This record gives sequence, C-alpha cells and structure tokens, in this order.
Amino acid sequence: MLDIIAIFLCITAAFAFLNRRYVGLPSAIGVMAIALALSLFNMGADALGFHALHTLEQSLVESIDFSELLMQGMLSLLLFAGALHVNLSQLRAYKWQVASLAVVGTTISTLIIGFGLWALLSITNLELPLSYCLVFGALISPTDPIAVMGILKSAGAPKGVELVISGESLFNDGVGVVLFSLILAMIASGEAPSIAGVSGLLFKEAGGGVVLGGVVGYITYRMLRSIDSYQEEVLITLAAVLGGYALATHLHVSGPLAMVVMGLIVGNQGRTYAMSEQTERNVDMFWELIDEILNAVLFVLIGLEVVLIQFSPSLITTGLLVIVLTLVSRLLTVGFPIAIMGRRFQLPKGAWSVMTWGGLRGGISVALALSLPPGDSRDVVVSLTYLVVVFSILVQGMSIGKLVKRVIPCTRV
Repeated sequence: MLDIIAIFLCITAAFAFLNRRYVGLPSAIGVMAIALALSLFNMGADALGFHALHTLEQSLVESIDFSELLMQGMLSLLLFAGALHVNLSQLRAYKWQVASLAVVGTTISTLIIGFGLWALLSITNLELPLSYCLVFGALISPTDPIAVMGILKSAGAPKGVELVISGESLFNDGVGVVLFSLILAMIASGEAPSIAGVSGLLFKEAGGGVVLGGVVGYITYRMLRSIDSYQEEVLITLAAVLGGYALATHLHVSGPLAMVVMGLIVGNQGRTYAMSEQTERNVDMFWELIDEILNAVLFVLIGLEVVLIQFSPSLITTGLLVIVLTLVSRLLTVGFPIAIMGRRFQLPKGAWSVMTWGGLRGGISVALALSLPPGDSRDVVVSLTYLVVVFSILVQGMSIGKLVKRVIPCTRV
C-alpha cells in the first residue's frame, strides 16, 4: 500500500508541476486534463499494438479501490476543509435557499434524471433497468462540494452566489447518499419502500449525521478553547475529523453531513472564540494544504480511471444525451426557481445561469457508482457517470469563470 501511495503522489506532483509550468489551468482541472490526456494516449497506443504503457496504467489503477479510498479516506478531510472556511453568519442569511435546493432540488432531480434516462434508452438501444436509472439519478444529482468549492475559488463569483452554491453542494451530497442507499435497498429487497421506512432512514442517516457532527464539533471547540498551542490544536482537529468519520460509519449515520457540521462549528465558533491569531493561521494553512494535495490526487485518479471504462458507440451516444439531461434537470430544479424567485433568493440578476452551469459533478458520484454490485448494469452506470463528471469538470469548470464575468459584471457583491 505504501508503494501505491508513493507512486500516485509522485504522479500527482509531476502533473501539478507540468500544469503550473506549461499548461496554466486551475490546479484541479489541469492535473485531471493531463491525466486524461495520458490515459487516452495510452489507450490509442494499445489500439495500435503497443500494450506496455496501457497495461501498466491499468494494473496501477486497478490496485486502488477508488470508492473505498474516497468514501472512507479522503472525503472526511476534504469536506471538513471545505466547510472550515464557510462563514456561518453569512450562510445563515441563505439558509432556506440552501435547504430547498439541497433537499427538494436533489430529490426532484433524481426523479427527472432517472425517468429521463429510462426514456432515452429506448432511443439508444442501451439496456438498463429502471431501478438502476434511478440509482444513476441519485448519484449524479448532487453537486460535488470538492469540485465546486475548489473551482469557485478562482471563478470570481458574487459572494451570495458562492455562498448558496457552496452551501448547497456541502449538504446535497448527504441527501443524495440517502436516496442512493434507499434505492439500492429497494433493489435488494425487491419491494418499494414505505413512507415510514423512507422517513426513518432519512431521520437516522441525515439527522444522526448532523447530531453527531454537532456533538463532536462542540467537544473539539471546547478542547481548542482550553489550550493555546497550535501544534496540539492542529492535531486535535485532524483527530476529530478522522475519528468522527469512523464513528459515523460504525453508527450508520451520514459521515459527510457530520463533517460539514463539524467544519462549520470549528471554522466559526472555534475561529472566533477558541483560537489565537497564530493558531488560526497554522490551522488554516494545514487544512488548505490538505485540501490542495488531496484535491490534486483525487482529480488525477479521476483522469486515470478512464482506462477501466469500456466504451461503445451506443454508450457514448447515451452519455452525450445524459450530459444534456443532467443540465436540463439542473436548470429545472435550480435555474428556473432562482430566475422566477430572484428577489426571494436574494441573488443578483443572472445568478440562475451561474447556479445552473456551476453545478459540477465530481469524485463522489464516481465513488458511489463504483460501489454498486458487480454486473452489466453497474458497468453502464459507471461509464455514464464518468462521462458526465469529465464533461462537468473540464467543460463547465473551465468556462464558469467566463460565464460569471459575462452575466454578472460586478463579480463580488
């Protein structure tokens, strides 16, 4: 395992250097683009009869359990780091907007994409059960906080837009995971879930995650407040994140939501009442480094994963249609409500287009797809997920900054 970690860190460092020195794209987009280009080159060489590099990359990528690595390793650190810098007092002004988009928007989007994909399959002749179409809808509907927050840093979006889309992305993945788990349970049992069952699962996973995050976050805050030594305080935050996520896993509650709540408590109460200037500076520096390094590794892994995808003409056609479907769903569940109720959402004119185009999908969707039981349906879902994620990060991620400047001239409000 140590050898694998060392190899991927070296690859990530090399790609980050090449991007910074020669390419000049935003860090996450740049390393993913280079990884994807290398993978496509190796696939082309393999098709021409030069199998060595493709075989090497395939064996290397297969040695990593992407779903396990992200969901049980990297996700806790990345979500906490993202939530740590969200101003809770500012976010509170948009609490109803964030809640409605994260809960209602994600649920409706799951249904639109699930049934929409089911309808599209009759055109492309690709086979996928309705239940797996809904699974795909659940895993692709949430925007990825890791992708969104990393790219929004350099997009120059208005503060209100940044707060709403960041807050939505931090919470809607918890809703998406609950819906994903619910549909998988329905597939396994062969029965439609009852309202009581759905409510119980939502209360246990989402509510339990919020409560656990609040408890661990408060304990962490009290510990930070009782001492003034940045070395120990950095260690306390790291231990709280890893230990809290492990506890959430054992209690079968939402670890992602727990990390978000913890990050909000430590980043706001802790920053205001429990940290000296030196501690705050070092805690911020530590978690910014963790965020940047793990983001780079994650996007390199996404770029390299393409060698495991078995593409076909019908799959590519369906994937292109699904990309359009996900954008239409985002427009219907986020863009239109904001455009119609712009004043109530307290967002500037033109924000609806930024919110629609800025709904990026990332590693969480890929990890959920890879966690499905092996089979033909899983392979189709993984391939479609990968196509949407790559388009989302490379096309939407690279153009969101230009869109912000074009539709909202005053980019910081």
